[in-house]
Amino acid sequence: MFIGETIALGVAVSWTATALFAEVASKRMGSLPLNTLRMTMSLLMLALTLWLLLGQPWPRYADGDTWLWLALSGVVGYVIGDYCLMQGYIYIGSRFGQLFMTLSAPTAALTGRLLLGESMRPLAIVGMVVTLSGIALSILSKPTDNKISFFNFRFSISRRGVFFAAMAGICQGFGLVLSKMGLEHYDNAIAAAGVDVMTAPDGALLPVPLQFSVPFAATMIRASIGLVGFFALLVIFNKDWRQKLNHAARDRKAMWCLLGATIFGPFVGVSASLLATQYTSTGIAQTLFALTPVLIIAPAAWLFHQKVTLREILGAVISVAGVCLFFI
Repeated sequence: MFIGETIALGVAVSWTATALFAEVASKRMGSLPLNTLRMTMSLLMLALTLWLLLGQPWPRYADGDTWLWLALSGVVGYVIGDYCLMQGYIYIGSRFGQLFMTLSAPTAALTGRLLLGESMRPLAIVGMVVTLSGIALSILSKPTDNKISFFNFRFSISRRGVFFAAMAGICQGFGLVLSKMGLEHYDNAIAAAGVDVMTAPDGALLPVPLQFSVPFAATMIRASIGLVGFFALLVIFNKDWRQKLNHAARDRKAMWCLLGATIFGPFVGVSASLLATQYTSTGIAQTLFALTPVLIIAPAAWLFHQKVTLREILGAVISVAGVCLFFI
């Protein structure tokens, strides 16, 4: 039936949409107001979803260890990662920003090796080299003289944007491993409670098996920490944070784009990505997730009137191919 593969492909499309919406919103209202409002919206959506699926609007059965690891994942993946990603969108746009998200695969492989003792095959190392080569092909321009030297190449896009986007990709990979550890603790907590994951929990308003609810519950834990973190940063770095939030809320176009980024990002996209791994292997799911840098090229060029070179397209394809090598 290819249920997991279909969900994973839908995640790639969802992340493409959220990247386009988020680029517009971030440039209009700034990274911190955007993320603070986005986390607030996503929490409201997730609370309603959990109320329907679990009978209560918060993560049911989650124990202390579950909260700990998913909270750490929220700090790394949301607070640091999403902040850097939205900053990257401001400087280099969503198309290049999503290209750097392919760094999540090698980061997840290295982090999984260090924290979980997962093995790394030689092909994974090749995949790292191929992924980095694809990114370099897209963002490095030719030298201005006849000397052929790596150090003579220059960035064809903002260096600050490269830094933020690269940090976003690294944090997503690290956060993914932390999320996996949190989900393992969540499964153990549910098993300890003696609950059958194939049946709907007591009090649920919809007759949906518990296993479908776990990704949404885990996402809510991460988003809760994300909201606290973003709001704290907003207050610390902006004395006029109330005015910034009010200005953002009055920008109708920005708010509509924010709504789209919220629906397709932390609500549908992240939850569906966790759900996909329950129906197919993590490798296949991550490979399909990684199609976003390729899928975003055409709509970004059309919507934002960007000039796309053959070299940039080839670089994106090579980078995605490198990600695929991790999971063959």
